[in-house]
Amino acid sequence: MTLRTTTDKATGVALVTLDRPDRLNAIDLPMAEQLALFWRELRLDDTVRAVVVTGAGERAFCTGLDRDAASAVPQPSSPYAIDDPLLRIGPKSNGCWKPLIAAVNGMACGGAFYLLGESDFLVADPSATFFDPHTTYGMVSAFESILMAQRMPFAEAARMALMGTAERMSARRAYEMGLVSELTEPGGAATAAVRCAEVIAGYPPEAVQGTVRACWAAQEAARAHALAYAPHLVSLGNLSPDRQAELFTSRRSSGEARVR
Repeated sequence: MTLRTTTDKATGVALVTLDRPDRLNAIDLPMAEQLALFWRELRLDDTVRAVVVTGAGERAFCTGLDRDAASAVPQPSSPYAIDDPLLRIGPKSNGCWKPLIAAVNGMACGGAFYLLGESDFLVADPSATFFDPHTTYGMVSAFESILMAQRMPFAEAARMALMGTAERMSARRAYEMGLVSELTEPGGAATAAVRCAEVIAGYPPEAVQGTVRACWAAQEAARAHALAYAPHLVSLGNLSPDRQAELFTSRRSSGEARVR
């Protein structure tokens, strides 16, 4: 299994761990399917009242869609359609309104933003860094940028998307501008997130889920309108997979990105 879940029945908190540390917790097709199934089943499980998601190991929370998985998904020829295996990896896109807290450790980039974008708030280890590699490799950052623009100041979201792999946002900077709500001691992100989840899970679930729904309603219309454009922008703006692979290979050894 590439997804590990544990539930503390006493507290009502589930801990979901992206468990592919050898691949920097990149999401392959089985993991994407497991995440979607988890959220759908969670709607019917009243013993779980809050969820924490994190990544296995110390190097990465998640580095997005595994490149092998990306090449395995054929795309329609029409610019009006796109098959994206990450569109259903978050709770909200599966109709689940139980609160989700992300505990970010190490790198969080690219397709990780689908999951972070559907989290209710983020807790981060000081080692966490955030970046979006799409433009570097000739790909449109559409879904990712739309989701992150809902979570952070527009200029910061635009800078992260446009700077690609040349720059990484530090956990400190993410905290200063509001993407991260709590910056923990080293190694403490998951513990801090679980502590918050236990508090929330102790409240009446109807009130909690209604509050989650209300918070998301505040921005949902703009988000839904923007996401409707994303498939067309991706289809029209992406380089061919072969050209993307060439850029990926040529830039892997180009040195560390600047952290701000």
